[in-house]
Amino acid sequence: MEGQRLGLCLYEYMRHGTQIREEAIHLRKTQGLSLNELAEALGVSRSTIRYWVKDLIKPDEVSPDRQTKRAEKLKENQRAATAGMQAKCAALRQDAYNAAYSIATQTLQDQDIRDFVVLYLAEGYRKGRNAVALTNSNPHIVRFAHNCMRRLSTNTHFYYSFQYHADQDPETLKGFWAAYLGIDTVHIRPVRKTNSGHLKGRRFACQYGIFQIQVGDTFFRSRLQALMDAVQAEWAGRAG
Repeated sequence: MEGQRLGLCLYEYMRHGTQIREEAIHLRKTQGLSLNELAEALGVSRSTIRYWVKDLIKPDEVSPDRQTKRAEKLKENQRAATAGMQAKCAALRQDAYNAAYSIATQTLQDQDIRDFVVLYLAEGYRKGRNAVALTNSNPHIVRFAHNCMRRLSTNTHFYYSFQYHADQDPETLKGFWAAYLGIDTVHIRPVRKTNSGHLKGRRFACQYGIFQIQVGDTFFRSRLQALMDAVQAEWAGRAG
């Protein structure tokens, strides 16, 4: 149907020529004739007129039904594209998970990796499927986790932050963590605890603040999930 309309437009355009088209544009600009009025005055189909003056068409000249249909069609296409992308990403995550799980026994023979997986089971952020993040106040734990995450992630862009109290100096803490982890202070963001003013003067076990390491890496997160599941399967087997 669309092909027939396009063919008709081309035929009429060739038959009436450039002069008629220019006349239609002129009348549209100078007299503001509607599409129907132009079609009747020039003896040309409305679809051809519409094609000629498409840059001069006002939104209110498109029927509400047609506008609604176009909007619905656009949303439908967007939903389909989004669903397709989500399915593709889910398949890639599953592939990464399956590959990691298939060699989990060998991978977990590396004691540092096994320790990190167990640590992440206890301390890591597991709600997100696109990022790996761990928060702790113990510098030794933080540095160990940082080294393992650097080994396992393909994304080299890490995010660092720490929470501190009112009686702690963020610049001093920033310098400590930068030196301890071997990173630049500019990459570390201090975050003051919201209730720290009420706790001023108290002594805290977390003398260096509460530090967080985060990296956005969907496939690392999938592989890590596979290793965590493998460790838990081992534990379940021993319990049985």
